[in-house]
Formats: sequence, C-alpha cells, structure tokens
Amino acid sequence: MTTMLLTAALDGRHGTGRIGSRIGLDADASVFSPDTNMMAIISDQHKAQKLNCVLVDEAQFLTDEQVWQLARVVDEIGIPVMCYGLRTDFQGNLFPGSARLLAIADNLREIRTICHCGRKATMVIRQDSEG
Repeated sequence: MTTMLLTAALDGRHGTGRIGSRIGLDADASVFSPDTNMMAIISDQHKAQKLNCVLVDEAQFLTDEQVWQLARVVDEIGIPVMCYGLRTDFQGNLFPGSARLLAIADNLREIRTICHCGRKATMVIRQDSEG
C-alpha cells in the first residue's frame, strides 16, 4: 500500500523530515508547519501517486484548521488518515491539535507507554540541560 508519511517541522529528533521508532525503524516523511495546507499537499500527492493511507506523526503540532483539513481528506477523497502524537504537554494541558483530534476522530486507540517504574506512563517530562 502506498502511504504518505507526514511529520512536524518542529520535530528533529531523527532528522528533519524523518520518522523514527524506538525499535530503530525510520523513514523519510514530508514535513508540515502551522501554515501547511494538509488538504492541498495530500491531494497533490494523491494525484501524482494514488494513496491508500496517510500517517501523521507528531500530530499534537497540528493546528485546529489542519485537523479539519485531514477530516476532509477522509470524507471527500476517501483516504484513511492515522494520527499519532501526544495528548497533553508536561503540565497536563491538551495540545490544540490533540484536542481537536479527540473531538472529531472517528476512532481512538491509545498506545500505552510504560514509565521507567513499570506502570503506565501518563505524562511527559520537560527537562533542561541540568535535568
């Protein structure tokens, strides 16, 4: 299946335009920023090469408008869109992109992360150079 991979321009952990996993898999991806029209770039790619699916990593960085554009991709073009990202920031506040995704998603599946203590991780942590 042909899948379009997208990731936030803000995320450079694996290099700009790369999605990486904890088990070492990685792949090139198109990048999005707050001014990216998701409907337009996905539609253009679909015209060039028929897409079966779109995967958006770091979806917490999507804007409200971009989430609605992704919903249009599903409803108008018929391409499934899967979004992966954090729900809340280190203070427990919803990211704007995550809030809109939670509100309008057709399906939600939590991917659990395990804390170093062995229980379910519920928060992320923000650290500076001193820990």
